[in-house]
Amino acid sequence: MNLLRHLTLITLLFVSGKIAAQSATNLIERPVTRATEIESAPTMDGDVINDQLWQGITPITNLIQVRPNNGAPGSEKTEVRIAYTPTTLYVSAVCYDTEPDKLVVSDARRDASLDGTDSFLFILDTFNDGQNGFLFGTNSIGVEYDGQVDNEGQGNFSNNRQQGGVIGGFNLNWDASWKVKSEVGDYGWSAEFAIPLRTIRFNSGDNQTWGINFQRNIRKTNEIVYWAPLPIQFDIKRLSLAGDLEGLNLKNPGNLKVIPYALGRASKDFEAVDPDTDIEGEVGIDVKYSITPSMTLDLTYNTDFAQVEVDNEQVNVDRFNLFFPEKRPFFLENAGQFSMGSPGEVDLFFSRRIGIGDDGQIVPITGGARLSGKLNKTYVGLLSMFTEDVENSDVSIERNNFSVARVNHQFKPRSFIGAAFMNRESLGGLSSDALPTSQLDYNRTYAIDGRWGLGKKAQLSGFYAKTQTPGISNDDHSFNFQSSYEWNGFRLNAAYTEVADNFNPELGFLGRGSFRKPEFLIFYQARVKNEDNKFKFLEFRPHISYRGYWNYDDDFQQTGFLHIDNHWVWQGGLEVHTGINITREGSQIDFELPISDGLIIPAGTYDHSEAQIVVITNPSKNVSASTRHVLGGSFGGKRYLNSGTITLRFGDSFNSAIIVQQNDFNLPYTTLVDQGDGTSKLVDGKFSATVLGTRVSYSFTPRMVLQSLIQYNSAADRWSANIRFSLLEQANTGLFVVFNQTTGLGTFDGPLNRSLIIKYTRLLDVIR
Repeated sequence: MNLLRHLTLITLLFVSGKIAAQSATNLIERPVTRATEIESAPTMDGDVINDQLWQGITPITNLIQVRPNNGAPGSEKTEVRIAYTPTTLYVSAVCYDTEPDKLVVSDARRDASLDGTDSFLFILDTFNDGQNGFLFGTNSIGVEYDGQVDNEGQGNFSNNRQQGGVIGGFNLNWDASWKVKSEVGDYGWSAEFAIPLRTIRFNSGDNQTWGINFQRNIRKTNEIVYWAPLPIQFDIKRLSLAGDLEGLNLKNPGNLKVIPYALGRASKDFEAVDPDTDIEGEVGIDVKYSITPSMTLDLTYNTDFAQVEVDNEQVNVDRFNLFFPEKRPFFLENAGQFSMGSPGEVDLFFSRRIGIGDDGQIVPITGGARLSGKLNKTYVGLLSMFTEDVENSDVSIERNNFSVARVNHQFKPRSFIGAAFMNRESLGGLSSDALPTSQLDYNRTYAIDGRWGLGKKAQLSGFYAKTQTPGISNDDHSFNFQSSYEWNGFRLNAAYTEVADNFNPELGFLGRGSFRKPEFLIFYQARVKNEDNKFKFLEFRPHISYRGYWNYDDDFQQTGFLHIDNHWVWQGGLEVHTGINITREGSQIDFELPISDGLIIPAGTYDHSEAQIVVITNPSKNVSASTRHVLGGSFGGKRYLNSGTITLRFGDSFNSAIIVQQNDFNLPYTTLVDQGDGTSKLVDGKFSATVLGTRVSYSFTPRMVLQSLIQYNSAADRWSANIRFSLLEQANTGLFVVFNQTTGLGTFDGPLNRSLIIKYTRLLDVIR
């Protein structure tokens, strides 16, 4: 890289770090409350006002707006009370409303988003470390909403909007065993929560202090209020700014849960030589045992994920790897403790490598174990999983063991130093000479990482990793360093990432091959004052970001992306994003676009610009939409992207969404493609790629739901259907009926595969 780029990067890192150091003081004082210890449980019926136990506890009432009028008291009164017994934490909320007939309920499903509804949520930082916690919420019909929060709900910095990753953030797939009841009256609505202490992790002892915050959404005014006030760019997951919950005298309640399952499956592969219907049955079991209140052991045998929704269809419009997020609950629980790297780009541990082959085929998981939790100030995570061998006409995969060891020690608030070891090792099994093969077939990753929090506003962080693969001895490292600052509407980030030529994390994910990458983001969120608010604007969000990729071993640029944008947000929930992108794509060799049916793009450097607009309507309405449109150049020609989602809702039971993505290319090239049968066809640069999808869900009750996801992918020439019926009991266990079918539209016209699965899983709470 040239000197100018080095100087730019160093300047950005220095400036953001210096601003952070100068701004780490003068923070808002955090509120404090106490929990009341009670001898008997309240009546769990949602009626808080007429419950003498609750009325004997002094309520928390001073909730403050963050939108639309930041710092103003909530327009409606809210009362929150907290109590506990030796086994259970209780929280009650009375949400007064002068117009209860206008309460908005958008979805009755468990874990359905509460953003577009009248709702109440609270977060518990049980270790009081300002980073990790458990989020619980409900609405006026008593929907159960919960999730795990890691790293204050934030992934590591990346300004690539296509990247997701699992590094830190919010795990909505964590489903705990707890209860909530609600009621609606002429006063508004109220709710009672009962959270068994064995459901969460914490430190035993007298006079414990937890971090806590409360949030209420009032949809008729698009209002959000918090107990512990937050700057406008943060939400309830910002645990370092939460209040304190004192007066907790806690003992280990014990926790041993056994979760067996049984399933029957009928499947048919229509592409097989002899397409018979296979009928099979399986049983398996998971065990969860709390060694201490803060350390949990999970065991699994014959692990199955039949009830998990299939992946969303994607089309590859460039030369790099597509990222599909993890959806399987076992791997998502406590995922933040095992994560390391850069999200969606250099994920050093990517759990989809376990049980899913490179081409998406299912690899049976024999079983495994996970130990995760906290010892004093050190988070510990150990994972070991075993997969079976797979051998058919399409693929041959030997038995493997996948193991991960992760430690993360906090040495001050928002600061840690950590290390990790990832290992994939073949166990042989497909041939008589398996032993020599297993001795050579392995891959290991060694990594260290850390973060230094500069007060509550900024931080410096990074990682260094090295892989070990038989036959490779050099250029097998990767590292990242980044600096960030967030406060008073500003978000400043700068980062540098390097991936060497032979870096090979087989238990991770790489978005592309080797590269050197500087990036930065300057983002400002500005609220409009009421006296100047003639057009009912809520806020503006001007920002600029850049990321550039250069070859690891020379100065050739693979990609450049400069994004200049502003988000216009209205009080009613409407958002319009208007921006331009300055792009560069470079290749030193001719290459084929994956979606172009054989079109070859000549080597060279392609500089273009794009205009883009995003429109998002109020999600609390019965009909809402989100669209994105991009018009500009691509690889010496033109590209038009139109994508959008229309959401339709009828009451709180029926929800549907129609999803469309259309890519149209017009490139000035032609390629003569060999058909493989002695003929050729001429492929020109005018082609399209379409993804269509529709999601439909109907909630008979909050625990009985019928859902479908039907998708079309023109690049793969196929339709797919995933239809799921669930009758839930507790912690996402119960009866599941799943139908899957993929239908080809190309060479193989008709059904490709079909399956029907009936699964029942039950949670047995051995220690009560």
